[in-house]
Amino acid sequence: MRLTVEPTDALLDVPRRIRVEGAPPGAPVHVSIATDWPDGGRWAGGATFLADSEGVVDTTRDAPTEGYAGVSPMGLVWSQQKVAAASPADATGPLAANPVHARLTAEAGEWRAEAAMTARFAASGVTRRELREDDLVGTLFMPAGEGPHPAVVVLYGSGGGVNEPRAALLASHGFAALALGYFGAPGLPRYISNTPLEMFARGIDWLRAAASPPGGFLAVSGQSRGGELALLLGATFPERVSAVVAYVPGAVVHGAMSAADPAQGGRDGHAWTLEGRPVPHVWENNRMASWSPYDDGEPPRRHAHGVRTALEDAEAVARARIPVERIRGPVLTISGTDDGSWPSTRYAEMVEEALTAANHPWPHAHLAFEGAGHAISHPYQPTTHITWPHPVSGIVATGGGTAAANAYASEASWHATLAFLRDAAANRG
Repeated sequence: MRLTVEPTDALLDVPRRIRVEGAPPGAPVHVSIATDWPDGGRWAGGATFLADSEGVVDTTRDAPTEGYAGVSPMGLVWSQQKVAAASPADATGPLAANPVHARLTAEAGEWRAEAAMTARFAASGVTRRELREDDLVGTLFMPAGEGPHPAVVVLYGSGGGVNEPRAALLASHGFAALALGYFGAPGLPRYISNTPLEMFARGIDWLRAAASPPGGFLAVSGQSRGGELALLLGATFPERVSAVVAYVPGAVVHGAMSAADPAQGGRDGHAWTLEGRPVPHVWENNRMASWSPYDDGEPPRRHAHGVRTALEDAEAVARARIPVERIRGPVLTISGTDDGSWPSTRYAEMVEEALTAANHPWPHAHLAFEGAGHAISHPYQPTTHITWPHPVSGIVATGGGTAAANAYASEASWHATLAFLRDAAANRG
């Protein structure tokens, strides 16, 4: 019996064909997988298939009889469960600069076969450069080749940190990508409270100077709070931002919420400032807002239940709405209809409604993924981690969706994002 993975070594966003040959015809074949991540995290899983009349199992064709549901070429990957959390003691180096290694085993009675699979965030020739200047903290990934290359600033959400994996993948597809941190990383505040928007303007200017993108094209991409922030930056600094990609975003400005500094107003304090003044958020002077549906909800809690109460005050929503019609470029929003963190589909619809009403002269689109939750990211990684303690508040809540729906949304949205950015850069001006 033989187990093959094609391609064996490729970028993380490349789908693989996992195939067993030489199994007993009609026999159950169990294929297991164990994955080691560079951050020290470990995942494992498996599924059972029935070999066809020629003794073949092919994940691009066959649905398992046990394990994940339906035909999914990368189902063995996204259906893995966490075995060990990320650990600095077991880490092999920066996540985006090191490969992900997986070991696969096929077993059918006495028959056994093994194979290996390697996934990389950075393609050959991609360079990594840390940014530590003034108050800027981030990592720049530059594509192979002389360029110039279109540029993208990449922003994380309310968990904080620096989103190196997404920036490395974008650089692997030809974009100069700066993963810019704003809290929750060495050299930055612990909390999101009172973060000045001018810092991001300086980061944008730094990337434009470092990359010299053709036509000056520079997009901003963010997820969750980073999605809110990407829209806010596009509307606040339209002369600096050429396009916006907002994953599971907010359409209004929110308070500091789960990433709040308890000493600066807590979760109802301000997240952003501009010219030294707090940017108004939807919880301020809101006649309907209440955290009770979240605080007192049945576990696992859904943060979205609390956020929805704030949207019942139309005047507060109007005061806090991000004026996305000011963005001078294309806009792509991505949402999950079962988002447990906040109502990202409704927010993305609000963005679309505002752009349409303003006759926005650039392309804009909303991709809503039915049954997906908040954890829409890059493809072909485990998506079973749906309920977790928030990295800052520590409160256990669900992001919503199912592993299968989140996996599909991550795959489809990633390829749509690449196409969107390529088109936006090509049509600049």
